[in-house]
Amino acid sequence: MGDYTNKKIKWGIMGTGWIAEQFAKDLVHVGNGEGLAAGSRTLASAEKFAEKFGLERAYGSYEELVNDPDIDAIYVATPHPYHKENVLTALNAGKAVLCEKPFTVNSLELEQLISSAKQKKLFLMEAMWTRFLPPIVQVRKWLEDGRIGEVKLVKAEFGFRSDWNPQGRLLNPELGGGALLDAGIYPVSFASMIFGSKPDKIWSTAEIGETGVDEQFSIMLDYGQGKVAMLNGAVRLNLNNDAYIHGTEGMIHIPSFLNAKEAVLRVTGKEEEKYRDGRSSTGYAFEAEEVGYCLLEGLKESPAIPLEESLGILKLLDEIRAQWGLKYPFE
Repeated sequence: MGDYTNKKIKWGIMGTGWIAEQFAKDLVHVGNGEGLAAGSRTLASAEKFAEKFGLERAYGSYEELVNDPDIDAIYVATPHPYHKENVLTALNAGKAVLCEKPFTVNSLELEQLISSAKQKKLFLMEAMWTRFLPPIVQVRKWLEDGRIGEVKLVKAEFGFRSDWNPQGRLLNPELGGGALLDAGIYPVSFASMIFGSKPDKIWSTAEIGETGVDEQFSIMLDYGQGKVAMLNGAVRLNLNNDAYIHGTEGMIHIPSFLNAKEAVLRVTGKEEEKYRDGRSSTGYAFEAEEVGYCLLEGLKESPAIPLEESLGILKLLDEIRAQWGLKYPFE
């Protein structure tokens, strides 16, 4: 890893789909980083992407991208089943990596990535952008300060009704489709942020659709001592997408928690407090800034979402899928 003191982290973006576009668009709001290059499986796609977002360089293969000596960090924005291979490609080239959620399709794959990153002494982080949004950071501070007492109940859900496209990413089992990996990881990660990633008991149910993926699910996690998380996710059903945290002294409500722009604190017997985020970016800039901060500080993982937590979340998802008897064709 190079010396990042007093410099901007130069980003290479692997993949040119929708999520890559959101990240690239937000890089202009990152104080400690800037976009440099795009990589795709075809040069034409990379060039079109680079031109659209003002990147200097475009590469027609991921190997060329990661071997650019001027790139400090790679953002992996490819479909779920390719994350492991793509992250390893970047790590083997000596690059720091921010990998789009879900980190990998199962915990065994992530264990390999963590082992490789630690062996090579390279930075690695899951791109759980929600974790770094200012309202969520404020929520964590309220919790650390004990503003709502002991947290007993977390409720969170994320769901939307996608178009019927059996070959598309969301409904295709070959691409790791389904609600759990695409939508469900957000409420599961939210619960993990509060209670940890290792519940004592797990109850869950899912509707397995025509293509063989989970189209919607409900999960209840019991952490003992009356601490419970109730979570829902869907890719063929619109949900309200809010999150609630109930404590012995009050509650916190986060409207549209996935891309939270405000959080409301209600403490028993006190006036309501509201935190509003006036950000100019969509919100992906904050996870990029976190990577830049970690690299500048010489850290190999983020304290806000450590690798052990990401691994615990994937182990939890593995166990939930096992309850449904759901395996992906490539597993």
